[in-house]
Amino acid sequence: MDRPVVCIVGRPNVGKSTLFNRISGRRIAITEDTPGVTRDRIYSEAEWLNKYFTLIDTGGLEPESEEIISLNIRRQAEMAIDTADVILFVVDGLDGVTSTDREIASILRKSGKEILLVCNKIDRSGTPDEVFEFYELGIGNPIIISAEQGLGIGDLLDEIIKHFPERKDTEYHEDVIKVAVIGKPNVGKSSLINKILGEERVIVTNIPGTTRDAVDTYFTYKEDRYLFIDTAGLRRKRSIYENVERYSVVRTLSAVDRADLCILMIDATEGITEQDTKIAGYAHENGKGLIIAVNKWDLVEKESNTYNKFENDIRTKLGFVPYAPIVFISASTGKRINRVFELLKVVNNNYNLRISTGVLNDIINEAVLLNQPPSDKGVRLKIYYGTQVSVRPPKFLIFINKKQLMHFSYERYLENQIRQYFGFEGVPIWFEFREKGD
Repeated sequence: MDRPVVCIVGRPNVGKSTLFNRISGRRIAITEDTPGVTRDRIYSEAEWLNKYFTLIDTGGLEPESEEIISLNIRRQAEMAIDTADVILFVVDGLDGVTSTDREIASILRKSGKEILLVCNKIDRSGTPDEVFEFYELGIGNPIIISAEQGLGIGDLLDEIIKHFPERKDTEYHEDVIKVAVIGKPNVGKSSLINKILGEERVIVTNIPGTTRDAVDTYFTYKEDRYLFIDTAGLRRKRSIYENVERYSVVRTLSAVDRADLCILMIDATEGITEQDTKIAGYAHENGKGLIIAVNKWDLVEKESNTYNKFENDIRTKLGFVPYAPIVFISASTGKRINRVFELLKVVNNNYNLRISTGVLNDIINEAVLLNQPPSDKGVRLKIYYGTQVSVRPPKFLIFINKKQLMHFSYERYLENQIRQYFGFEGVPIWFEFREKGD
């Protein structure tokens, strides 16, 4: 069964994203005193009284606007409303009713969905006269809150969960694979998400920086459940002019932090860039599973060695992630998208793979016999034994006589020996070396 879906809608700058962050319990949506900051539908899992649900933030609705971004925002909000079980219609309780509020109310009444009218920005005791104006919208009793101050949120959540359909699943599940889609702006991240889902889930235009937030989407492929996190593209620092752009970079990095696996998308028409290496480096340093997806491959003119040349270029410039599989795709046509899912399953299994202590030490002992450890000033490195202490990513604790004798090259040799037997395709391997007796 699907989760209950709660959708937040309203005109620009009424505090929708602040309310979203308050309910979700973390800063996911960008909040800024600039209308139109939230462009896509932004998803998060939320919980109240042990009932879990999906929360959606939407861009501010401006029904009469004909600007391309505003039209896309309206379309995204309409799709969110279609999938919602409960709609939170947020208004500015201090402004009173506006003509835009009336238009939105008219649209929502026609949806036939459960609608809660939320009067935000009321952070003082008593009910301002402006709140009584909202009864004219014909949506019911206004629920008074201050998202900024956290006032009235508990009462609002009590009301929300009363309206969940009985057929919906509100239980907690641990088996969701979290995947962050990362890369520079305009490499096709949103197009990939939309192709996977079969709907226009994320705004796609040729305007760089259209996606500003990290966007969460749940999806089931065969027997596996995924949470896809589409992210704003990372730009070079000197290219970041607005505060919102700066926040988008932070959101992208935090999306990597909360993901298990990352799909790094590279534009085949541009080739690999310095910025791609930095993005891959962040995922690698944070121990995330990694797949490299070369997008727009259908736009590249092919010769006999085009594929090998491109792959060799990636391996050279991303030499620090030799474990990452490479797949050449077209997000616009859907070519090799199934291969992406095959790799996600393999990499996720490797991310959670655990080697028994006995087998690990057999591998280490054989490695030592094949290639003696280094020595310094007559003292040779001794490896006593090792054990795997964690997964996600796999981490090995190795007991030795002296840390100073463990050269990076020998550490890489041990890693390669382990990979020779178990592969660990798509995931980094971490080592901790401890002197026996520490």
